[in-house]
Formats: sequence, C-alpha cells, structure tokens
Amino acid sequence: MKENIDKVLSHFLVLLMAIMVMAVTWQVFSRYVMQAPSSITEELSRFLLIWIGLLGAAYASGQQNHLAIDLLESKLNPLHKKRLKISINVLIIFFCITVLIIGGGNLVYVNFDLGQNSAALGVPLYIIYTVLPLSGVLVIAYKVNEILNSEKYLT
Repeated sequence: MKENIDKVLSHFLVLLMAIMVMAVTWQVFSRYVMQAPSSITEELSRFLLIWIGLLGAAYASGQQNHLAIDLLESKLNPLHKKRLKISINVLIIFFCITVLIIGGGNLVYVNFDLGQNSAALGVPLYIIYTVLPLSGVLVIAYKVNEILNSEKYLT
C-alpha cells in the first residue's frame, strides 16, 4: 500500500512542480519581455506552491526524511527506541487529526459555504484548501504504516 501511495504522490508532485515552473517562466517572460504581467500565473503559482509544500511534507514524512532531533533516540536501547518512535508517531497522528483534518476540514467547509472564489483564476477556494485534510490523511496513512511495521524501521 505504501509503495502505491509513494508512486502516485511522487508523480503528482512532479506534475505540480512542472506546471509551476511553466507558470513562473511565463510570468517572468510576460512581465519583462512583453511588459504585460499575467495575474493568472501569479495566483496559479501561489496555489501550486501551497499544494507542493503540504503534499511534499506528507511525502517526506512517509519517506522519513522530515526534520528530527535524535539526541534521545541514540541513547536508548532497542525496546525504548521502538516505544519512542511509536509515541512520536501517535503525536504526529494527533496533530494531523486536530490541525490538518479537523481544522483544514472546517476551512474547506467555511469556504464552500461562503462560496468564495480566487480573484484571478475564479477557482472556488475550498478546492485550494482541500489539500489540508488531504495531506493530513496521507501523513496519517504513512504513520500508521510506520507503527504497524515498526520492527522494520528500527536502526
């Protein structure tokens, strides 16, 4: 399951990054060569950066490439190291549920209810903010997988 999520998410992130590079390149070209800046590409690149940042953080979490301070972990025996990693993952899951899923879900709901659209693209903002609960679900899936396979991840 993890491998499938990794593959889909990594390809999706590459696609988003390619679109953002094209949008920023067009923005620079239209601003400095054509002397007519495009407001659409500015807003598009801002939204893509949000999506790339949050989904990229979820992907990094799944690859265990996130920022970590391991001063305590290196001094523990294998059993306590396993318990520490499980405890940290449970705290991360709690954070994702409260902040990303519940908080992000409320933000999506409020923007859906209000019917707000972005200024230049006219895209409903709830679609943009959907990345919050989505990234929360992805991080939780990765962390649950890590807890269930905690024997493999002991170093």
